[in-house]
Amino acid sequence: MQTTSAISNDPRVLSPDVCVLRHVLDRNAAATPDKVFVCFDDGHEWTYAQTLVTVQRAAAALQRMGVAQGDHVLTWLPNSPDALRIWFAINYIGAVYVPMNVAWRGQVLENAVRISGARLLISHVDLVDRLHDIDGCGLTDLLLIGPEASSRRLSGFQHHDVAELAAVGQPGPLERPVMPWDNQMIIYTSGTTGPSKGVLCTYMHCGSCALAFAPLTADDRNLVNLPLFHMSGTGAVYRMLVKGGSIALVEAFDTRSFWDTVRRTQSTYLTLLGAMVPFLLKEPPGPGDRDHTLRVVNIVPLADGFREFGDRFGVEVYTVFNMTETSWPIISERDPETLGTCGRPRPGVFARVVDENDIDVEPGKTGELVLRTDAPWAMSHGYYGNPEATARAWRNGWFHTGDAFRQNERGEFFFVDRMKDAIRRRGENISSFEVEAAINGHPDIREVAVVGVPSEFGEDEVLAVVAPVEGRSVEAACLLDWLRPRLAHFMIPRYIRIMPELPKTPTQKIQKHLLRADGVSTDTWDREAAGLRIRREKLASLGSAGDISQ
Repeated sequence: MQTTSAISNDPRVLSPDVCVLRHVLDRNAAATPDKVFVCFDDGHEWTYAQTLVTVQRAAAALQRMGVAQGDHVLTWLPNSPDALRIWFAINYIGAVYVPMNVAWRGQVLENAVRISGARLLISHVDLVDRLHDIDGCGLTDLLLIGPEASSRRLSGFQHHDVAELAAVGQPGPLERPVMPWDNQMIIYTSGTTGPSKGVLCTYMHCGSCALAFAPLTADDRNLVNLPLFHMSGTGAVYRMLVKGGSIALVEAFDTRSFWDTVRRTQSTYLTLLGAMVPFLLKEPPGPGDRDHTLRVVNIVPLADGFREFGDRFGVEVYTVFNMTETSWPIISERDPETLGTCGRPRPGVFARVVDENDIDVEPGKTGELVLRTDAPWAMSHGYYGNPEATARAWRNGWFHTGDAFRQNERGEFFFVDRMKDAIRRRGENISSFEVEAAINGHPDIREVAVVGVPSEFGEDEVLAVVAPVEGRSVEAACLLDWLRPRLAHFMIPRYIRIMPELPKTPTQKIQKHLLRADGVSTDTWDREAAGLRIRREKLASLGSAGDISQ
């Protein structure tokens, strides 16, 4: 193995053999050629040796298409064998992987293409018609994948044949070695607070993410049901590649087939987004609840039912705080004792909670979480083509997460809300996260989102949008009665909207901006219009100042 000192005088910088995809894949294929690296939805498997061969063939094809080291390559694919081999092939020749959300269209799609800096787009054939509605923004070449892809042509583009990806061949030599500080990928933000930004991620950044979670070893198999166009999916794949383990790659999370998938793929670990936990807990208990291979679950954020989940299904539970821009900076201990914790900073990470002037706030007070690491390149170094956003995020030498946090006296960090999701109602600041947690405790509620909507008195009113458990129903007035003993009076929603399903991104994040834009729709229940007003509870008098002398 190449040592760190061979490339750097800084011992904190990971060796290329530890973090650079080309070297890690070569190393694993040489050391454990017959070990299964990935199993797919349809039952097919690739060993490390097979993965290397298919990646090298695709890499050689990309070079024949004119892709050079350092070029940006756009991909637009669902989770699949093609998505995986193309990502690896792009990095294998030192190019930069730039995946796009398969749900994008219109202006959002055009923005992503424009800021990508890419010439070549590799797309699923069913998505490509959306390009008719946007400016191509510098794209010149297309490679289409999927049924009848070879017969589809878009005018104005040079088309490449998908069969080239499987042609026998070896990629040519690189202009220079790929280094840990080279850009490996550009991952787009969700764009919930504005146009999506392209997060620059180096190999050192992605390798640091991969190595941050100690409980996993080369014997583990990570079930990847989150998309490869987000760090949640990409990071899971890279974690097991770096550790020499394996993955099970499926297209998406599905409540009904979840445990069958775990058993079929023999998966031992996965990340569950917090909203997935109540979905699984609200399924009827059965004798097979512990008849599976899963041993470790990372729940993000830490849902109220995490202890019940761990006990019922017999798994170790952890939680973390992470963003595309960071590298798993805050991690909990096993089966956290403190409800709602994100954990403590991992070694090499510094975390603070600050006010609007970047001054530390007292323990227990809410402020913005800011981060930095002691190792260069271990977090994102900016947003591609957006120096203004980079400067705002990295002011005063700390990365500003945009998340409201608090820290307790024991050094644990607690997520409060997205800074832009906070609601202010009649002088009170309300955490949408806390209101959602209370509503999610209702046995008939499957998912919930809480947003602020304009009030006739200025500031905000609270709108809760809920979806019931399948086969059950929810009455707005009954939900209100259930909440009254569980929330402060000013946090109880004025408006309740019931939907069969909340709008979500492909990573199962609720799209609050759409609900906020809908506002008080015609199907929204208004408790004040129903004659239900909730006021502050009057407390008994403590007596007058004169009582002191009596």
